[in-house]
Amino acid sequence: MSSKNVSSEVVSVDEQAFEKHDDVEVDEDGFEVVDETPEFRATVDMEVQAKVDSNHPDARVEEGPDHLYGKTLEQEERIEAREAELEHISAQAELSQQEGRAKRTREVVVEQCGRDEPEPVECTDPREKLTQEELAAVNKQAMRISDEVQGGWSRAVVAKQLAEKVQRGEDVTKAVLETLEELKAAPGAIVPIADVPDVPVGEVTVQGTVQTLWEPSSSAIQQVGLIADDSGKIKFTCWERSNQTVVREGQTVRFRAAAKNWYEGRCSIALTGWSDIHFPERGRWWEA
Repeated sequence: MSSKNVSSEVVSVDEQAFEKHDDVEVDEDGFEVVDETPEFRATVDMEVQAKVDSNHPDARVEEGPDHLYGKTLEQEERIEAREAELEHISAQAELSQQEGRAKRTREVVVEQCGRDEPEPVECTDPREKLTQEELAAVNKQAMRISDEVQGGWSRAVVAKQLAEKVQRGEDVTKAVLETLEELKAAPGAIVPIADVPDVPVGEVTVQGTVQTLWEPSSSAIQQVGLIADDSGKIKFTCWERSNQTVVREGQTVRFRAAAKNWYEGRCSIALTGWSDIHFPERGRWWEA
């Protein structure tokens, strides 16, 4: 049996349209004003989830300044953490795009440290600041020094050292003497044998002819004799433990890094394990 009870509030479609038409807004020309603002509506899943969240036993039953309505404490914490992460990412992106940030940071650090950045060092050749006369004298003396002391600085380096001293106000003669002493003390420079006692270093390199060999007075000595060049001669001792190459009388040899020794006011040299013996007059083995 079907029920015939019908609600009196039910109206027809035409009546609904008429009532809706009465609420329509028109402009000054009589045309209907259309609201183009999109209407956002929740999906069925969203409505279901909202209802589940709002009925959760731990959910907030009302919205407050420090909590969200219908959200559990765990959900609120996740939301807040995500918002904080997004703010951090946004701040990082802003800083990375700032022009001149590195320069401004350096300026702030310099200001806080209370000191200025050092001025760039001027790398110029001192010879450029000499007069033509001074430059000619420097080049002439540099050539003479390089011929006198070999195996050390190049001629260009010697000229620069001379020019720097002359530029400071020294006369050429004094600059030559100082540069000559510095060159003799440089590692690898071949020192004239007569100058060995005056060189202010503990090891020297000399080159000359083995003039005399004596019978060693101790089994700890491998060889002992005299080496001479055009400037003078000096006694040398080669210790057995140094394991050096044996030399013969009449050979031209170069003793590199020979240690200076003093005995009864006389200077001599000794070949140690740090020393080397070279034979300048010997050709290379592949040229023989």
